[in-house]
Amino acid sequence: MTFQTDSFTLPKKKERESAILVGLATQQTPLAKAKEYLDELELLADTAGADTLSKHLQQRFSPDVSTYTGKGKLHEIATEAEALQADLVIFDDELTGSQIRNIEKIVKRKVLDRTGLILDIFAFRAKSTASRNQVELAQLQYLLPRLTRFWTHLSRQSGGIGTKGPGETQIETDRRLIGRRIATLKENLERIDRQRATQSKRRQDLHRIALVGYTNAGKSTLMNQLTETDVLAEDRLFATLDSTVRRWQLFNRTVLLSDTVGFIRKLPHHLVESFKSTLDEVRDADLLLHVVDAGSVSWDEHIEVVEKTLEELGAADKPVCLVFNKVDSVDEIRLQQLRQAYPDAKFVSAERGIGMDQLRKAIDYHIEKAYHPFSVTIPLSEYNRVIELRRVAVIENESYDETTITLYGRIDMRYDRLIEEMC
Repeated sequence: MTFQTDSFTLPKKKERESAILVGLATQQTPLAKAKEYLDELELLADTAGADTLSKHLQQRFSPDVSTYTGKGKLHEIATEAEALQADLVIFDDELTGSQIRNIEKIVKRKVLDRTGLILDIFAFRAKSTASRNQVELAQLQYLLPRLTRFWTHLSRQSGGIGTKGPGETQIETDRRLIGRRIATLKENLERIDRQRATQSKRRQDLHRIALVGYTNAGKSTLMNQLTETDVLAEDRLFATLDSTVRRWQLFNRTVLLSDTVGFIRKLPHHLVESFKSTLDEVRDADLLLHVVDAGSVSWDEHIEVVEKTLEELGAADKPVCLVFNKVDSVDEIRLQQLRQAYPDAKFVSAERGIGMDQLRKAIDYHIEKAYHPFSVTIPLSEYNRVIELRRVAVIENESYDETTITLYGRIDMRYDRLIEEMC
């Protein structure tokens, strides 16, 4: 990563590198789970542009506080890295700054942890101003405690004069410069939040549905299938980074359908915090479609990770429709087990269009549950109230006399206030 006077620039696309992956099976992480995590790390590395040369999984009671795996294992990895001419060594947990320095001294290769890898992927995927600001903020918050490794001579590039106080060391100057940039980014994101809030008010009459789920569960493919649009859908982790919102004609009503960034286990806290504004679509939704890859061996843990992340975002109380996707990749026995465990869930294949009608009906049913019947009599002299009511309610009948109009229909409970004001 490089530093400019006004911002930290996101990295340009690079040639593919070669990597050795390292994970731990501990008391908290059984061997079988650790293997799954390491396989996922390989997918992350591939998404970031690295080819995996080998994988190392060590069993320990807990990570070594100074070298993560222990020096013996590190020397073994160093020998292999030299023989295979690996470009970097990637670890499946977040490392401290001192751990990174100690490991690099032994392996003599660039060292990256899971958090740094995810941040790198997000940096390449970020397209909009908001997501680029969010990624940069997360990167800086991650790098701040690791300054001795990553940063040198920042003051020279930021003007030099006035950057150092009496007796201030280079690292203190760097920390102060990064602190300023973090403050600027937070201000930028607050401004973007205000703009989004204004746009949101303009769309408040429409029901909002947000697709959430573990990364690569098929949310974008499902959105394309439902709305007949062409949102980017790749068989890669984090194919979607910026939230995409589409108007969707669902039977006799228009709704807003949002595709959001996928969640993942061990998602960096900096990233969750930074992306809260992008995930406003989740917090503002009337219904969440929780998409699960039915073919994944870790579907149950994926559900748990998503639910935990929703809780962290303050969206745990939202109505949820569970959707098992990719059912065409699951045998009938497994599918039956999932149906018994989740009788209210919907089972679809977004790729092949299986189960779409049932899903549309389920979504419509969820929305309709919020409606209740009403009747209200309004003076003709206040006809603007009639116009307002017709905009948000389903009018099924109406009658007139010389001075009033009476409306009968169904209205979303969100607009009960209008009826109360007219009574």
